[in-house]
Amino acid sequence: MGNLITPPSVQKLQTALHAKAKGEPGFRFYALYDKVYRDDVLRHAYACCKANDGAAGIDEEQFVHIEAYGLDRWLGELAQELKEKTYQPQAARRVYIPKQSGSGLRPLSIPTIRDRTAQTAAKLVLEPIFGAPGKSGASSG
Repeated sequence: MGNLITPPSVQKLQTALHAKAKGEPGFRFYALYDKVYRDDVLRHAYACCKANDGAAGIDEEQFVHIEAYGLDRWLGELAQELKEKTYQPQAARRVYIPKQSGSGLRPLSIPTIRDRTAQTAAKLVLEPIFGAPGKSGASSG
């Protein structure tokens, strides 16, 4: 996620989730969904997606369109859909890019910015519990 600084409120949430997961390995997290649509989490998730830039998804919406529409309004609408459990991800745009070996093409799916933001918000909440890939102590199932 680049050089982006995680906001203190998100860091505090992640630290608490990590400490609980490591301190009580058998603990079951039953109430995480409400953390995904927190304003600070969604705002940081959006910033992470914007920092990665990337192509538009199937809806052709770009960051400039979202900001012209109003970032607060856009994030508020996404949060409301997540809260009401009416959020539906869109189909990913499929493109083909050259393989590193130079032998043909490989498919690449590009989700919409809305879907990337929701996915990143979920990652921000879940990763402290399960650990980042490659880190010691990560749960494997």
